[in-house]
Amino acid sequence: MDSALTVYLATIGAAPEAGDVSMLSLLADADIIVQMVLLLLVMMSITCWAIILNKFITVRGAARQSARFVDMFWKAKDLESAYKATARFPRSPTAAVFKAGHDELANLTRQDDGGAMDLGLTENVERALRRTAQVQLNQLERMNAFLATTASTGPFIGLFGTVWGILRAFQKIGATGQASIQTVGPDISHALVATAVGLLAAIPASMAFNYFNSSIRNIASEVDAFSADFLNIVKRHYSQQSAARR
Repeated sequence: MDSALTVYLATIGAAPEAGDVSMLSLLADADIIVQMVLLLLVMMSITCWAIILNKFITVRGAARQSARFVDMFWKAKDLESAYKATARFPRSPTAAVFKAGHDELANLTRQDDGGAMDLGLTENVERALRRTAQVQLNQLERMNAFLATTASTGPFIGLFGTVWGILRAFQKIGATGQASIQTVGPDISHALVATAVGLLAAIPASMAFNYFNSSIRNIASEVDAFSADFLNIVKRHYSQQSAARR
Protein backbone atom coordinates (compact mmCIF):
# COMPACT_ATOMS: atom_id res chain seq x y z
CA MET A 1 0.00 0.00 0.00
CA ASP A 2 2.77 2.37 0.94
CA SER A 3 4.72 1.61 -2.23
CA ALA A 4 1.65 2.22 -4.40
CA LEU A 5 1.06 5.57 -2.67
CA THR A 6 4.70 6.52 -3.19
CA VAL A 7 4.52 5.77 -6.91
CA TYR A 8 1.28 7.76 -7.23
CA LEU A 9 2.73 10.82 -5.47
CA ALA A 10 5.87 10.63 -7.60
CA THR A 11 3.75 10.54 -10.73
CA ILE A 12 1.80 13.64 -9.61
CA GLY A 13 5.01 15.48 -8.83
CA ALA A 14 6.50 14.68 -12.22
CA ALA A 15 3.39 15.61 -14.21
CA PRO A 16 3.84 19.39 -14.23
CA GLU A 17 7.46 19.04 -15.37
CA ALA A 18 6.52 16.73 -18.25
CA GLY A 19 3.67 18.95 -19.35
CA ASP A 20 5.52 22.22 -18.96
CA VAL A 21 4.65 24.04 -22.20
CA SER A 22 4.54 27.60 -20.89
CA MET A 23 5.45 30.45 -23.22
CA LEU A 24 8.61 31.29 -21.31
CA SER A 25 9.92 27.73 -21.42
CA LEU A 26 8.99 27.53 -25.10
CA LEU A 27 10.97 30.66 -25.92
CA ALA A 28 13.87 29.58 -23.72
CA ASP A 29 14.24 26.46 -25.86
CA ALA A 30 14.11 28.42 -29.12
CA ASP A 31 17.05 28.72 -31.50
CA ILE A 32 19.35 31.70 -30.91
CA ILE A 33 18.34 33.27 -34.25
CA VAL A 34 14.64 33.07 -33.35
CA GLN A 35 15.37 34.53 -29.92
CA MET A 36 17.24 37.45 -31.50
CA VAL A 37 14.34 38.06 -33.89
CA LEU A 38 11.86 38.04 -31.01
CA LEU A 39 14.07 40.33 -28.92
CA LEU A 40 14.36 42.80 -31.80
CA LEU A 41 10.59 42.81 -32.37
CA VAL A 42 9.86 43.26 -28.66
CA MET A 43 12.28 46.21 -28.46
CA MET A 44 10.70 47.78 -31.55
CA SER A 45 7.24 47.30 -30.09
CA ILE A 46 8.19 48.86 -26.74
CA THR A 47 9.80 51.82 -28.52
CA CYS A 48 6.72 52.26 -30.71
CA TRP A 49 4.40 52.35 -27.71
CA ALA A 50 6.60 54.94 -26.00
CA ILE A 51 6.51 57.06 -29.17
CA ILE A 52 2.75 56.59 -29.52
CA LEU A 53 2.02 57.77 -25.98
CA ASN A 54 4.38 60.75 -26.30
CA LYS A 55 3.09 61.82 -29.70
CA PHE A 56 -0.54 61.41 -28.67
CA ILE A 57 -0.02 63.89 -25.85
CA THR A 58 2.02 66.24 -28.06
CA VAL A 59 -0.21 66.23 -31.14
CA ARG A 60 -3.44 66.41 -29.17
CA GLY A 61 -2.08 69.31 -27.10
CA ALA A 62 -0.95 71.12 -30.25
CA ALA A 63 -4.35 70.76 -31.89
CA ARG A 64 -6.26 71.92 -28.82
CA GLN A 65 -4.03 74.89 -28.08
CA SER A 66 -4.02 75.97 -31.73
CA ALA A 67 -7.81 75.97 -31.81
CA ARG A 68 -7.94 77.99 -28.60
CA PHE A 69 -5.32 80.44 -29.87
CA VAL A 70 -7.13 81.09 -33.16
CA ASP A 71 -10.34 81.72 -31.25
CA MET A 72 -8.53 84.16 -28.96
CA PHE A 73 -6.79 85.86 -31.89
CA TRP A 74 -10.01 86.83 -33.63
CA LYS A 75 -11.46 88.11 -30.36
CA ALA A 76 -8.37 90.19 -29.49
CA LYS A 77 -8.59 93.96 -29.74
CA ASP A 78 -5.30 94.32 -31.63
CA LEU A 79 -2.19 92.42 -32.64
CA GLU A 80 -0.26 93.49 -29.56
CA SER A 81 -2.76 91.97 -27.14
CA ALA A 82 -2.81 88.78 -29.20
CA TYR A 83 0.99 88.74 -29.17
CA LYS A 84 1.11 88.99 -25.39
CA ALA A 85 -1.34 86.09 -25.11
CA THR A 86 0.89 83.70 -27.07
CA ALA A 87 2.67 82.79 -23.83
CA ARG A 88 -0.47 80.94 -22.75
CA PHE A 89 -0.19 78.58 -25.74
CA PRO A 90 3.35 77.09 -25.66
CA ARG A 91 2.32 73.95 -27.57
CA SER A 92 0.43 75.71 -30.34
CA PRO A 93 2.14 75.75 -33.76
CA THR A 94 -0.25 78.49 -34.84
CA ALA A 95 0.78 80.69 -31.91
CA ALA A 96 4.45 80.12 -32.74
CA VAL A 97 3.82 81.08 -36.37
CA PHE A 98 1.99 84.24 -35.38
CA LYS A 99 4.76 85.18 -32.95
CA ALA A 100 7.41 84.78 -35.66
CA GLY A 101 5.37 86.82 -38.13
CA HIS A 102 4.73 89.54 -35.56
CA ASP A 103 8.43 89.74 -34.65
CA GLU A 104 9.39 90.07 -38.31
CA LEU A 105 6.72 92.72 -38.78
CA ALA A 106 8.02 94.66 -35.79
CA ASN A 107 11.55 94.57 -37.20
CA LEU A 108 10.34 95.85 -40.57
CA THR A 109 8.38 98.63 -38.88
CA ARG A 110 11.43 99.80 -36.92
CA GLN A 111 13.52 99.80 -40.10
CA ASP A 112 10.89 101.87 -41.90
CA ASP A 113 11.76 105.00 -39.80
CA GLY A 114 8.30 106.44 -40.26
CA GLY A 115 8.29 106.30 -44.03
CA ALA A 116 5.92 104.45 -46.28
CA MET A 117 6.19 100.73 -45.91
CA ASP A 118 7.11 99.01 -49.13
CA LEU A 119 4.53 96.27 -49.63
CA GLY A 120 7.25 94.12 -51.15
CA LEU A 121 8.78 93.81 -47.67
CA THR A 122 5.77 91.81 -46.56
CA GLU A 123 7.45 88.97 -48.40
CA ASN A 124 9.81 88.85 -45.42
CA VAL A 125 6.84 88.32 -43.14
CA GLU A 126 5.56 85.58 -45.42
CA ARG A 127 8.92 83.82 -45.36
CA ALA A 128 9.05 84.05 -41.57
CA LEU A 129 5.57 82.51 -41.33
CA ARG A 130 6.45 79.73 -43.76
CA ARG A 131 9.78 78.95 -42.11
CA THR A 132 8.33 78.76 -38.60
CA ALA A 133 5.40 76.67 -39.77
CA GLN A 134 7.81 74.16 -41.30
CA VAL A 135 9.86 73.99 -38.11
CA GLN A 136 6.75 73.40 -36.02
CA LEU A 137 5.44 70.67 -38.31
CA ASN A 138 8.84 68.98 -38.40
CA GLN A 139 8.77 68.79 -34.62
CA LEU A 140 5.32 67.20 -34.68
CA GLU A 141 6.47 64.66 -37.29
CA ARG A 142 9.51 63.56 -35.30
CA MET A 143 9.74 59.76 -34.80
CA ASN A 144 6.95 59.17 -37.33
CA ALA A 145 9.57 57.50 -39.50
CA PHE A 146 10.24 54.89 -36.80
CA LEU A 147 6.53 54.04 -36.65
CA ALA A 148 6.45 53.68 -40.44
CA THR A 149 9.59 51.53 -40.39
CA THR A 150 8.15 49.22 -37.73
CA ALA A 151 4.84 48.98 -39.57
CA SER A 152 6.51 48.00 -42.83
CA THR A 153 9.36 45.81 -41.58
CA GLY A 154 7.82 44.17 -38.51
CA PRO A 155 5.93 41.45 -40.43
CA PHE A 156 8.98 40.69 -42.57
CA ILE A 157 11.26 40.39 -39.54
CA GLY A 158 8.71 38.04 -37.99
CA LEU A 159 8.53 36.15 -41.27
CA PHE A 160 12.29 35.67 -41.17
CA GLY A 161 11.95 34.08 -37.75
CA THR A 162 9.12 31.93 -39.09
CA VAL A 163 11.16 30.69 -42.04
CA TRP A 164 14.12 29.97 -39.78
CA GLY A 165 11.97 27.97 -37.38
CA ILE A 166 10.53 25.90 -40.23
CA LEU A 167 14.03 25.25 -41.57
CA ARG A 168 15.06 24.02 -38.15
CA ALA A 169 12.07 21.70 -38.11
CA PHE A 170 13.03 20.21 -41.48
CA GLN A 171 16.61 19.79 -40.30
CA LYS A 172 15.41 17.77 -37.34
CA ILE A 173 13.25 15.62 -39.62
CA GLY A 174 16.26 14.93 -41.81
CA ALA A 175 18.51 14.19 -38.85
CA THR A 176 16.09 11.89 -36.99
CA GLY A 177 14.08 10.51 -39.88
CA GLN A 178 10.91 11.19 -37.89
CA ALA A 179 8.16 13.69 -38.69
CA SER A 180 6.27 13.37 -35.44
CA ILE A 181 4.78 16.32 -33.63
CA GLN A 182 7.25 15.77 -30.79
CA THR A 183 10.11 16.33 -33.23
CA VAL A 184 8.92 19.37 -35.20
CA GLY A 185 6.37 20.81 -32.76
CA PRO A 186 8.72 23.12 -30.80
CA ASP A 187 10.32 24.66 -33.91
CA ILE A 188 6.94 25.17 -35.57
CA SER A 189 5.74 26.84 -32.36
CA HIS A 190 8.75 29.15 -32.37
CA ALA A 191 8.03 30.02 -36.01
CA LEU A 192 4.39 30.89 -35.27
CA VAL A 193 5.36 32.96 -32.24
CA ALA A 194 7.76 35.00 -34.41
CA THR A 195 4.96 35.68 -36.88
CA ALA A 196 2.57 36.72 -34.11
CA VAL A 197 5.07 39.05 -32.43
CA GLY A 198 5.89 40.65 -35.79
CA LEU A 199 2.22 41.42 -36.35
CA LEU A 200 1.76 42.67 -32.79
CA ALA A 201 4.59 45.14 -33.36
CA ALA A 202 3.49 46.23 -36.85
CA ILE A 203 -0.28 46.67 -36.46
CA PRO A 204 -0.27 49.32 -33.68
CA ALA A 205 2.61 51.13 -35.39
CA SER A 206 0.71 51.27 -38.68
CA MET A 207 -2.50 52.50 -37.03
CA ALA A 208 -0.64 55.14 -35.01
CA PHE A 209 1.33 56.33 -38.05
CA ASN A 210 -1.86 56.88 -40.06
CA TYR A 211 -3.60 58.59 -37.15
CA PHE A 212 -0.74 60.99 -36.44
CA ASN A 213 -0.24 61.76 -40.13
CA SER A 214 -3.91 62.68 -40.46
CA SER A 215 -3.82 64.82 -37.30
CA ILE A 216 -0.66 66.63 -38.37
CA ARG A 217 -2.11 67.32 -41.83
CA ASN A 218 -5.14 68.93 -40.16
CA ILE A 219 -2.88 71.08 -38.01
CA ALA A 220 -0.83 72.04 -41.08
CA SER A 221 -4.00 73.11 -42.90
CA GLU A 222 -5.04 75.28 -39.96
CA VAL A 223 -1.57 76.84 -39.78
CA ASP A 224 -1.61 77.61 -43.51
CA ALA A 225 -5.06 79.15 -43.28
CA PHE A 226 -4.05 81.31 -40.32
CA SER A 227 -0.82 82.39 -42.04
CA ALA A 228 -2.78 83.50 -45.10
CA ASP A 229 -5.26 85.43 -42.95
CA PHE A 230 -2.51 87.09 -40.94
CA LEU A 231 -0.62 88.06 -44.10
CA ASN A 232 -3.78 89.59 -45.55
CA ILE A 233 -4.22 91.64 -42.37
CA VAL A 234 -0.65 92.91 -42.67
CA LYS A 235 -1.00 93.80 -46.35
CA ARG A 236 -4.36 95.51 -45.81
CA HIS A 237 -3.06 97.49 -42.85
CA TYR A 238 0.00 98.83 -44.65
CA SER A 239 -1.91 99.47 -47.85
CA GLN A 240 -4.29 101.68 -45.90
CA GLN A 241 -1.37 103.29 -44.10
CA SER A 242 0.43 104.05 -47.38
CA ALA A 243 -2.74 105.48 -48.89
CA ALA A 244 -3.26 107.74 -45.87
CA ARG A 245 0.28 109.08 -46.08
CA ARG A 246 -0.18 110.05 -49.69
